[in-house]
Amino acid sequence: MDSKPANNAIQEAADRLWQAQAEKRPCAPVRDLVSDVDAAYAVQQKNTERWLQQGRRLVGRKIGLTSRAVQKQLGVDQPDFGMLFADMCAAEGELIDAGRILQAKIEAEIALIIERPLIHEKHTVADIIDATAYALPALEIVGSRIANWNIELSDTIADNASGGMFVLGSRPVKLSDFDIVRCGMLMERRGDQVSIGTGAACLGNPLHAAVWLADVMTRFGQPLQPGDIIMTGALGPMVAVSPGDVFDVQIEGLGRVSATFGVLQ
Repeated sequence: MDSKPANNAIQEAADRLWQAQAEKRPCAPVRDLVSDVDAAYAVQQKNTERWLQQGRRLVGRKIGLTSRAVQKQLGVDQPDFGMLFADMCAAEGELIDAGRILQAKIEAEIALIIERPLIHEKHTVADIIDATAYALPALEIVGSRIANWNIELSDTIADNASGGMFVLGSRPVKLSDFDIVRCGMLMERRGDQVSIGTGAACLGNPLHAAVWLADVMTRFGQPLQPGDIIMTGALGPMVAVSPGDVFDVQIEGLGRVSATFGVLQ
């Protein structure tokens, strides 16, 4: 089979998403160009390489599609992953420009900070526990370069797993000091409850999501390394973001994290 047309389609899909981000204008889905998982990750990798060439620093990975309900909706049986760059991380208390992320939504997650390389072909939960320095409460601000969130699996993978920005809490907690499965999560927007969940909402256990990611990154030849951040996946439903919104999240045993949105001049 001639791979040239396929390569052209991958490049065209990468260019479509790149232009959407540059122009801050959502584009048509890319599934007309890349319909399978391998091609979609090839699109993601092309734009990752572009960003790295422009000086962005890779600091970890985000895991998406960790909700069984969302997997069923998209007709898949496993998560996906995207890249985390340093400039995607907003500090707590920093005013986040709501216009920076196209069609922004927010979700609460548990972030793991890795201190030992995860290089095995097949990892265990024990490997993840042993390699994790600490956990942090986190917020992921997802966004879609695809107009109206009209996405299927290949669209979101190609679009860096719909990655936008993230906020990390500042109080590290050892995995032994909280219950990562049964911990309750409450998200409020200016005092009104907008999302609730538990650790178990993330593939039954956020550590299972981390095992999946560690295995996949080894297969991709990019094993997770010390200092990497893993955003393990949503603990509850996503919530749409508007300028002026203030979100506060509390995760039982792990602490609090907040995000404030405005429109920067």
